[in-house]
Amino acid sequence: MADSGLSLRSSDSPSNSASSSSSLSTTPSPPPPIGSDSAPDYNHPPDAASYPGMQRSLAGVALRSFCLGSALVASVVAVSTLAYLGSPLWRLPFFSGALALFHFLEFWTTARYNTPAASVDSFLLTANWPAYAIAHAAAFVECFVRLTLFKHVLPASLPLSLVVGSLVVLVGQSVRSAAMIEAGRSFNHTIQRQKADTHALVTSGIYAHLRHPSYFGFFWWAIGTQLVLGNMVCLLGYTAVLWRFFSARIRHEEKLLVRFFGSDYIKYRERVGTKIPFI
Repeated sequence: MADSGLSLRSSDSPSNSASSSSSLSTTPSPPPPIGSDSAPDYNHPPDAASYPGMQRSLAGVALRSFCLGSALVASVVAVSTLAYLGSPLWRLPFFSGALALFHFLEFWTTARYNTPAASVDSFLLTANWPAYAIAHAAAFVECFVRLTLFKHVLPASLPLSLVVGSLVVLVGQSVRSAAMIEAGRSFNHTIQRQKADTHALVTSGIYAHLRHPSYFGFFWWAIGTQLVLGNMVCLLGYTAVLWRFFSARIRHEEKLLVRFFGSDYIKYRERVGTKIPFI
């Protein structure tokens, strides 16, 4: 995943398409959208990319949204039930719920604030596959094994780690979503290697306080989930792997940003930190 939107902002103005209805039609035309001067052309064929199996498949978006929503609801029910029964296994559906919400928000914020870039890939469900899936599977396995086979040897989790972990997850998710919203059409999940004429350096909002805020958000979100799960091995593994990944990504991305914006970005980089340790 990339935070290339942190410093690139472009502006586009949507255009409205007019349509006319035949005076011989016996079926009334749908009313125009609120705030629109003309009704949309309902006879205009949809974009080919919206068909099943394509990059912006509406069927694919609907299916993924339904599955993520169902997973989130099931996770909330499972967490509530297991917590009520006093079972420490509530941590497992908590993690699945956090994942479902994260992936849904990745698409929703893109679709809402960077509509032209929205596609089925915006869910990031297969990003960095299969390493991403293996990492989360390992977290589930470690938590389950610790809470079942070693429950009399290792504590389920310290109350402090639960509170801190939950807060870190909340802050991480909030910062990442805020970064995507602030950057708008400038945010991309992949690094942009060419500067367009409409691109400008974004230093407002969350970017005034954090450099690469979406990286900050995901880094701390992931660490927070492992604190809640009480995973010692995966906590260390997540921290090491993500630090290495983002360290390399940020170095590469900032070379491009310096090339795009020169001294303006250098001054911004000197003034604003990433808040990711040693990066």
